[in-house]
Amino acid sequence: MSAELLAGGPVAEAVLEDVRIRVERLKDAGTTPGLGTILVGDDGASAGYVRKKHETCESVGMASHNIHVDADAPPTALDEAVAQFNSDPGVHGYIIQHPVADGFDFNAALSAMDPAKDADGLHPTNLGRLVLQEDGPVPCTPAGIRAMFVYYGIEVSGKHVVVIGRGPTLGRPLSLLLTTKAPGANAAVTVVHSAVPNLADLTRAADIVVAAVGIPSFVTPEMVRPGAVVVSGGISWEGKRLLADVDESVGEVASWITPRLGGVGPTTVAMLLRNTVEAAERATA
Repeated sequence: MSAELLAGGPVAEAVLEDVRIRVERLKDAGTTPGLGTILVGDDGASAGYVRKKHETCESVGMASHNIHVDADAPPTALDEAVAQFNSDPGVHGYIIQHPVADGFDFNAALSAMDPAKDADGLHPTNLGRLVLQEDGPVPCTPAGIRAMFVYYGIEVSGKHVVVIGRGPTLGRPLSLLLTTKAPGANAAVTVVHSAVPNLADLTRAADIVVAAVGIPSFVTPEMVRPGAVVVSGGISWEGKRLLADVDESVGEVASWITPRLGGVGPTTVAMLLRNTVEAAERATA
């Protein structure tokens, strides 16, 4: 079996086209939506992600703002950056790029954000809204994965999804999102992690497997039931080479699989901009 590709590019472009329309509508009414980013330290991969987000802002007509906090700055510098964006009317949504340099408290800074400007959907208030199934910004990578299921017609309702990973940015919020009664969701979800001893028994029972562990080639063909849908959400780096959680050989077993490049990454950025334009719409309502 040779799996079909769950390419993120077409999904992202569909989302961004909607964002462009909404940006123009807001501009016509006198408001230019603005995304802010806070980069703490000098991690090359993080800096690249931030550049990509600002380039995508430009492509849809959205303003972008960046604050770079030096790795050797005092911890209060991050607090000051958060306070600056909280009070800036031109920044409708912003993120603190994760991870932050050693010595800075990401969770404390996240909690200090104005939840109305939380473009990543990770503020405790917004994660609480997700738990309660109330409207609010949804974490971007989980939202992008659900959008991929909808775009490609992957049946999720009533299916068994195994999410490998329990992190606060992907595994845990994705498990919540996929249990909601919504398109691309309404599934039975099992959350596991890399230390579960009978992990392969659980993943082989799944209709859909989502890997979010950040371990290269963690998911192998022996862990996947023939015909299952497999999504690689976690990544790691070997020098400048991006490595996926799912080994490419899984494509010989799965029915659908995300590619090593161009999978969930483009949809994550698109959902970030969608969260931002929605924040701008709420602010101007």
